[in-house]
Amino acid sequence: MWLKCTMGAASDLRQPSLLDRLAGLVHDRVDDVIDAPVDVGARDPELIASVLERVDLALKWFDPEVQGMERLPDEGPFLIAANHSGGLFMPDFWAFQSAWARERGPDPPLFSLGFDLVFSLPGMADVGRRLGSVPARPETGAELLRQGAAVLVYPGGDEDDYRPWTERHRIDLHGHTGFVRLALRSGVPVVPLVSHGSHDALIVVFRGDELARALHLDRFRIHVLPVVLGPVGPLLFPVAGPPLPTKVVSRVCEPFDWTGFGPEAADDPEVVRHCYEEMLGRMQTNLDELVEEVPHPVRARLAGMFGLGRRSR
Repeated sequence: MWLKCTMGAASDLRQPSLLDRLAGLVHDRVDDVIDAPVDVGARDPELIASVLERVDLALKWFDPEVQGMERLPDEGPFLIAANHSGGLFMPDFWAFQSAWARERGPDPPLFSLGFDLVFSLPGMADVGRRLGSVPARPETGAELLRQGAAVLVYPGGDEDDYRPWTERHRIDLHGHTGFVRLALRSGVPVVPLVSHGSHDALIVVFRGDELARALHLDRFRIHVLPVVLGPVGPLLFPVAGPPLPTKVVSRVCEPFDWTGFGPEAADDPEVVRHCYEEMLGRMQTNLDELVEEVPHPVRARLAGMFGLGRRSR
């Protein structure tokens, strides 16, 4: 008994490890960002325009094409729900941001809900808000919608962003229905956004979600530890080298109007599941059409680079 008490006391006095302290710092920094007031006026259109000028140069590597911009509502609030591809490169994300600015200018408020970890980096919280990016929280999204913004969300998160290359033609939001409840509760239309080709920019061998759990990376709000095929073989991302040239095509799909269900439907599991499955179906149908349109994105991009035609089957 004395030994147990002594061991327990020693355990209580044990200092937290460096990883524990770093994890606590990440949580504290992200929580500070989450607690900060959300204001559409925090966006900096001049900074966004300046950044997109440079982004457009980088995007030439992917020859991006965004279809169906006319399907977006004329003004906010509305929610855009998209599949996520390309890891840290995210050419689909930047292609849509560029298309938005080109079609509407940088002033109409478009916000994206991003990865928590990014906002724990020094200076990134402020820069992120100025660029129209905030941590992915239902409360944050609801407040932005209340203020009339358009909000872009990637429900599949990093699990979708780093899905294996063999699953690149599959829509899988991993059962994350928060965006459905957000749309129902806020009473706004939902616009599916589907992209194809981004996931050919890198070859994800496996997602590494089990490895991330084993290493307790969830302490850092990291849910995957992907292995990517690089020039010298499989490597932990992001040290796998530059992105492959690939034709990136995105499509704004026909919006959903679920407002007839009423805000109370956000608490009805059957309605939420119905809306979620409806969204998956429309997104998969459009992705299948894009795959048929550009079946080999890398080959298509290389053909375009060498003047052999924009697309290749």
